[in-house]
Amino acid sequence: MRKTAAVGIAAALGVAVAGCGSSGSDKSAVTLWMYPVIADQAKSQAFWGKVEKDFEAKNPTVDVKVDLQPWEGRQEKVTTALISKKGFDLVVLGPDQIPQYAQQGTVEAVDDVIAADRAKYLPNSLSALTANGKLYGVPIYQTITAPIYNKKLFAEAGVDPAPQTLAELKAAAPKLAAKKVAVLDYPGKPEVSLNQSFYPLLWANGGSVFAPDGKSVAFDGPEGVASLQLLLDLKAAGGLPENTASKGNDIEGGLLAAGKTAMYHAATALQATQLGAAIGAENVGIGLPLEGTKRVAFGIPGGLVLAKHSENKDAAKKFAAFLASPEVSAQLAKESGFFPARTDVTVPDQSAEAKEFAKSLQYAFPGDAHPKARQVMGVLAPHIQAALLGKEDAKTALDAAAKEADALLSSGG
Repeated sequence: MRKTAAVGIAAALGVAVAGCGSSGSDKSAVTLWMYPVIADQAKSQAFWGKVEKDFEAKNPTVDVKVDLQPWEGRQEKVTTALISKKGFDLVVLGPDQIPQYAQQGTVEAVDDVIAADRAKYLPNSLSALTANGKLYGVPIYQTITAPIYNKKLFAEAGVDPAPQTLAELKAAAPKLAAKKVAVLDYPGKPEVSLNQSFYPLLWANGGSVFAPDGKSVAFDGPEGVASLQLLLDLKAAGGLPENTASKGNDIEGGLLAAGKTAMYHAATALQATQLGAAIGAENVGIGLPLEGTKRVAFGIPGGLVLAKHSENKDAAKKFAAFLASPEVSAQLAKESGFFPARTDVTVPDQSAEAKEFAKSLQYAFPGDAHPKARQVMGVLAPHIQAALLGKEDAKTALDAAAKEADALLSSGG
């Protein structure tokens, strides 16, 4: 067994090391590029080291290596590896990355890996990793977001329970503002994924990012305008932080932890724990996704994607099946704070916060799949920021963004 590579070492080696060929022995070599889904580096290395050892004990003819890669630069490194046909056999990707690689033909379908247990997976996890009717990622975890809020602040403002709908959120804004508290801790900084800022509002209002045929965007429709106008109305009512256009979604050291804002609508379970450490766990509320015309929670599965160039596909699929097994899934969920992508897994010692977040799994939505989803996000975010800064009204901002995005979609690049 080759020891798990430390964070940074794998990045330094990058795609220069061909981990997808022969190991120089009669064993089949399989390299997995894994990312810090377990935030604590020491725990991550220990977990993946044990995974290597346990799998090889059961499969002595396979030599597995888990390279711990950083999140930073992931897209570029994965693309380079697939083009150069070296670097990994398996890699963990999200739904927004898979369509472009499936379109390029650089990844392999993996329906056969989960065929026997397909009914035991969360349907949303499988559909999110599917492109053109084929499964391109074996789900090994599922993330979910949900509103977290300061119960004390809402109670003091006479808003109890906390808002459950977008309309209730708007109605609560002036009541909180009278207490010098912004109702929504909205992160308008363009670097924050719109999946955790604007898109959940768009989806709740029944909107979508792309038109059904994927050839144009749809975020500039009535649903999108209403969603952005909601933010502008909140701002006018004192319902957003003064620096909302430039703030991130960090909890530690942020306005929510300082009691200056009352809720964040698209938080993770880890952020709920961080908020509890700042204001007291007894003061933290966890709700279902805010409802407009429907409830939608951003949540994505992490999928094990098989490179088309892998020379040991059977061994790689066997390793993927092992990682997706109930036993490994349960331990990964425990260590990462994420959730299993299977319904037949019980997470040991699951926190009370995690159990509350799990209630939103039924509303999980991975975002609008499109090969250029990330590029479109990069086009739209600055216009939303401009609206929050008062430079553009809602319709003007979205119309301008749509014009740029449609040009992007019509281009070959």
